Amino acid sequence: MKRFLLMLGIVALAVALLAGGYVAGRRQAPASTATGAGKTDTSGRKVLYWYDTMVPQQHFDHPGLSPMGMQMVPKYADEGAGGEAGVVTIDPATVQNLGVRTAPVERRVLAAAVQVPGTVTWNLREATTISARVDAVIAQLDVRAPYITVAAGQPLAELLAPQWNSALAEYRALQQAQSADARALRDAARERLRVLGLTDADIRAARPGNGAALTLHAPRAGVVTALDVREGQRVAAGQTLMTLNSLTTVWVEAALPQGAAGAVRTGAPVTVTVDAVPGRRFHGTVETLLPDIDTTTRTQKARIVLDNPNAVLAPGMFATVRLTPARGQAVPVVPDEALIATGRDTRVILAEGDGRFRAVPVRTGRSAGGYTQVLDGLKGGEQVVVSGQFLIDSEANLSGALERLNAPSQPVPATRTPSMQGMPMRSGDKP
Repeated sequence: MKRFLLMLGIVALAVALLAGGYVAGRRQAPASTATGAGKTDTSGRKVLYWYDTMVPQQHFDHPGLSPMGMQMVPKYADEGAGGEAGVVTIDPATVQNLGVRTAPVERRVLAAAVQVPGTVTWNLREATTISARVDAVIAQLDVRAPYITVAAGQPLAELLAPQWNSALAEYRALQQAQSADARALRDAARERLRVLGLTDADIRAARPGNGAALTLHAPRAGVVTALDVREGQRVAAGQTLMTLNSLTTVWVEAALPQGAAGAVRTGAPVTVTVDAVPGRRFHGTVETLLPDIDTTTRTQKARIVLDNPNAVLAPGMFATVRLTPARGQAVPVVPDEALIATGRDTRVILAEGDGRFRAVPVRTGRSAGGYTQVLDGLKGGEQVVVSGQFLIDSEANLSGALERLNAPSQPVPATRTPSMQGMPMRSGDKP
């Protein structure tokens, strides 16, 4: 008996709680005379439909709770400029809670200086190749390892070349000739020695006698960047013996992003710094833009010629290159943080006042100093959202539903009303 009374008390308490919730729900229900889509409320505003702010693409023809259990809000006909596509309206209190900040779209010339990485390389225009003009044997190497610095006229190697010796003997035999024909033969013998690669200094240094070795001298000061032979090696005519390169000037190859490459011109002034020489700046100009794009980094190289006093710059050093592109015209620019990349395009959120926001697709250009060029989509003077735009995107479901937020759709019958506050409908209730 006691157990039966206990169960009866529990049932009575549950009924009382449900009844209390029902009455409280009726007291808290918002006052509205609208009972369906197309009606007007107490303020005289026409209601198009009701929707859940979390799922704005679902429309309902009656007020109530959404399938997610959220209280639905009305969509008025005068919101969003009469249903203008791409415009959403957010309550000012919500905008304040989101911490939305805006900035004006300015017309300006972007910061001229562009800073990019670069690499110091040899100036290939100063490279000299030492090669064998005839078949010979390397009798002695005076330079036995690469990257040795040599002075102009310094001995490099001694070669044994029978062809040289016969040409030298012929030339010497005609030295004392007096007749015109003999002098012509002597000049021809001298030209033959020149073709065989012997300079006046080589001819004077050559010792008479068959099989004598001839010494090759450095034609200029520089660094032996490549040594391709060894002492005692037999070489053929035309074979490369070594390569000399000068450090008087060097190249710096700067990697330009495609957005900056279009603004850099030949002759643009350049300032280069390297970590190996702190506090020192090297000045030069852009010699040319190489017509080749790196397939990995999608950058274009700019070749810069720098004077290299005391040879402090060595090929292979990393450098920081600061270029001054050609000065352009003032264009609309927006802060970098205002841009939203969707994968399909880039857009900004315009603040139109009174809680109205519009997503506008833009075509961007070069970026510098925290700003990005807007080539198409903005004219200047507009206000763009620079903080909180992603929260606005979430609030209004901009990333996919913005285009269809105001699109025509057939409202579906609501399954619940505000007065029921989550209670299931009974068979006798009217929607």
